[in-house]
Amino acid sequence: MPKKKAIQKAFLILLLMISVLCACTSKQSEPTASSAAATTAPATSADSTSEAAAAPTTSTDAPASSVPLSATVEEYTSPSTAVSVDSAQSDPNDIYDSTGFVSVSEVIPDVILEIRYYSTYNFIGDRINGYEEPVALLTKEAATALSGAADELREKGYRLKIFDAYRPQVAVEHFVSWASDLSDTRMKPYFYPEVDKSQLFNYGYIAQYSGHSRGCTLDLTLFDMNTGKEVDMGGPFDYFGTLSHPDYTGITDEQYQNRMLLREAMTNNGFRPCGTEWWDFTLINEPYPATYFSFPVKSLS
Repeated sequence: MPKKKAIQKAFLILLLMISVLCACTSKQSEPTASSAAATTAPATSADSTSEAAAAPTTSTDAPASSVPLSATVEEYTSPSTAVSVDSAQSDPNDIYDSTGFVSVSEVIPDVILEIRYYSTYNFIGDRINGYEEPVALLTKEAATALSGAADELREKGYRLKIFDAYRPQVAVEHFVSWASDLSDTRMKPYFYPEVDKSQLFNYGYIAQYSGHSRGCTLDLTLFDMNTGKEVDMGGPFDYFGTLSHPDYTGITDEQYQNRMLLREAMTNNGFRPCGTEWWDFTLINEPYPATYFSFPVKSLS
């Protein structure tokens, strides 16, 4: 009997050990919450700038370009075939008539778009009224002139990157309404840290009308095809301050020359530079100099 009990006890101990071993194996093969998150979380670029890390996240859903950003000077010398621009014009007395406008991407297929007012990363922090799609529209005359600047810069290894082009009057009214609400300063650290919001009208940063609504003004920068990066202009787009003045002296020689490179190409092709914003240019011979259009920013049928 003692021998039989000893055997039974040993058998029970063996079953217990097997049970514990199976339980441990099962736990090790089961992903923990942290390991699952690590599997699905997007990787963070090691060379992300501190400014980008501090900025609020945004989704533009904007097509960058019909030509890959990775395309270099050696890989192509001209963009895909552009569409021909007809001569049909808008009625200057009808602010909703888009007949005389064209999508810039159709005229300059390798243009890069980052339409900030379609996104939430702008000085207001919301998508702006009137921006229904992340496209850039201009009058046919302005788009044709811009294609000349694009050709000139492409030969030097650069592509155009547009932040804004035609801006409907309803969007300008959104700016005015926001500027009147002094309590909304969500984006102040990023776009106007040196300016009191109550002074935006006095300093001319916000106005009742904008040249963009006439369809011949655009905001843009350069993209370097050799480095695969946006060119360093010494200051970000839509920054309210003297840093944005084209002739600001507190930047490096290289940053200043980058500004002048863009300025030269634009002025060579019929555009007038803005004295307070390095990114802002207006076609000199505007077809609708007194019409502030208000049709939405979206693909033209």
